[in-house]
Amino acid sequence: MKVAIVIFDGVQALDVAGPLDVFAEANANLSERQRYEVALVGRHAGTVTCSNGMQVSVPFGYADSDIQYDLLLVAGGPQLPDSQPSSEFLTWLQNQAQGATRFGSVCNGTFLLGHAGLIDGKEVTTHWADASRLADEFPQACVQPDKIFIRDGHLFTSAGVTSGIDLCLALVAEDWGHELAVRIAKRLVVYIQREGGQSQYSPYIGAGKDEEPIINKVHRYVTEHITDALSIEQLASAVSVSRRTFSRLFAKYAKVTPSAFVEQVRVDTARKLLEDTDAPLKTVAFKCGFHSATQMRTTFSRRLNVTPKQYRQRFRGTVGTQVRVLDDVDVASVSLA
Repeated sequence: MKVAIVIFDGVQALDVAGPLDVFAEANANLSERQRYEVALVGRHAGTVTCSNGMQVSVPFGYADSDIQYDLLLVAGGPQLPDSQPSSEFLTWLQNQAQGATRFGSVCNGTFLLGHAGLIDGKEVTTHWADASRLADEFPQACVQPDKIFIRDGHLFTSAGVTSGIDLCLALVAEDWGHELAVRIAKRLVVYIQREGGQSQYSPYIGAGKDEEPIINKVHRYVTEHITDALSIEQLASAVSVSRRTFSRLFAKYAKVTPSAFVEQVRVDTARKLLEDTDAPLKTVAFKCGFHSATQMRTTFSRRLNVTPKQYRQRFRGTVGTQVRVLDDVDVASVSLA
């Protein structure tokens, strides 16, 4: 199977190295006839400098070969959303996608697929930090910001950076079965399937100096009165406007309802306590304004796709590295703690 990974100056190194390692480990378990033939394809032949300064040799540019690839993956990079690809490159990308069995992107490589018109009418994802911009620039796409990766027909898109590993493990499982994908995951010391979505990795909402003043004031008030049963009238009074004016301004600038905003502040406060303290879950729930640990669990599951206990296990700071040895259904994995 011929695989192309499209890279460019400023590419995220892990967007490239992750998929390469998955396919290399797969090849170590496959016969020569079955192996993935992976090529790095650049806009031009030569050396590509990754965003971390690492240099990668690219044997040829996209215009230097007439190879039709079976699988095409476009890597991402920190500055990629600002790039303006050439019409020649986009035509090549369209032709390759049309002829490929599968095609897709790692991280914000989705933007290049978007410029080529390849995500219109499709469910896609990208790095959580770029999801809103992707949705704004390509309104015909259905952006799912919390997904680790998504398949929509022949199109595969993945979330931030290391999710390229998740995506390629899924591709290997599709090609050669779950058992081989598990073996590779164990070898790479990663999860065969991560629990939860991207939201658990995104930063907390906060009152930044560039935010609308009313949002800053509401955020500060909610944080200071987080255990109260906060109503819209109470929030409007806190910022000295009428209920009607408050609702209008909040919808305009926060782009969520006041109740959803309050809930998110409570979740974020709980996340911080779970990361920094060993307080019992009931105590965390009480300090963050949840009625009970059960309500906090339900809210975490809905918003982050993980429970508070799972979140703490994943992000609680500890000395050293914890290692779990799992059975053959899962993988041996290094915790994120």
